Amino acid sequence: MSALRGRGKKQVSDIKDMSGPDKAAVILLTLGNTEHELWNHLDEEEIKEISLSMSNLGTVANHVVEELLKEFVTGVASGGTIMGTYEDTQRLLMSFLPEDQVEGVMEEIRGPAGRTMWDKLGNVSEGVLASYLKNEYPQTVAVVLSKVKTDHAARVLSALPEEFAIECVLRMLRMEPVQRDILDKIEQTLRNEFMSNLARTSKRDSHEHMAEIFNNFDRQTEGRFLTSLEERNRDAAERIRGLMFVFEDLGKLDPASVQTLLRAVDKSQMALALKGASDGLKDLFFSNMSERAAKILREDMEGMGPVRLKDVDAAQSNMVNLAKDLAAKGEIMLAGSGGDDELVY
Repeated sequence: MSALRGRGKKQVSDIKDMSGPDKAAVILLTLGNTEHELWNHLDEEEIKEISLSMSNLGTVANHVVEELLKEFVTGVASGGTIMGTYEDTQRLLMSFLPEDQVEGVMEEIRGPAGRTMWDKLGNVSEGVLASYLKNEYPQTVAVVLSKVKTDHAARVLSALPEEFAIECVLRMLRMEPVQRDILDKIEQTLRNEFMSNLARTSKRDSHEHMAEIFNNFDRQTEGRFLTSLEERNRDAAERIRGLMFVFEDLGKLDPASVQTLLRAVDKSQMALALKGASDGLKDLFFSNMSERAAKILREDMEGMGPVRLKDVDAAQSNMVNLAKDLAAKGEIMLAGSGGDDELVY
């Protein structure tokens, strides 16, 4: 992920901007661990909805808290503001729910938004969903595509291998009403094998955060810091090195992700970035462009002549950051540089 970076960073300064779940989240955060009984009266969907609001809440201005709590304002007025974060939400839920249930709720929060499984699938990019579904039986894919919105189903079919997609279309045309137990089984499989893996990609720790910082260093600074860190804590240095996503890791993108990145990147920046790329990475980008576009890009690169290394580094860093932004939105999937090359969907 991701999906889920930037939680808890917005400023809530007007009660009019808050939804019902947002207001409930503020009250429950203020009460903290003292009112478990309130949570016991909520069903699972309500817990998920309030927990999602709580983890995204961010900083709530004191006057908003006062407005919400009214008669309880004396208990919070001197405290200024409260902060709702993913970690606060998890700790609070752990105080009165079993660990496995908390993990389920938090994975729902990390995953795509939506009350039902089909709502959630509608918020997953067609490329990511197609990459998962292409390994399923055509009949299963037919059921899934019959449950999501037609425009999204069309995009997913377009992203599937053509022969497989046609087989899925034929199954959809012949499909009879699906029995409830079969539909439940498909939903459970999607939840366990797809959504949970997709959600887990959003988990992060201090090493992941530091790897992102290192990704934004120029090459010399990155090398200097990693060398110094290795002398003091080799394990930490190796873990950070393994988590870092660098420009050459773009070579692990699938064709659909490469094309998405190509549509988003500034062409002059790409020409500069590819000046310092390996032949394999250049070929990957050229092969996912039209012959005319590839020819123009090659000519642009040749016309630049010698370029400064720091300018190439900056252009490559911009492309990496753009790829990360697209991944955070669920439009592409990134493979890490430190482990297996296989993507986990």
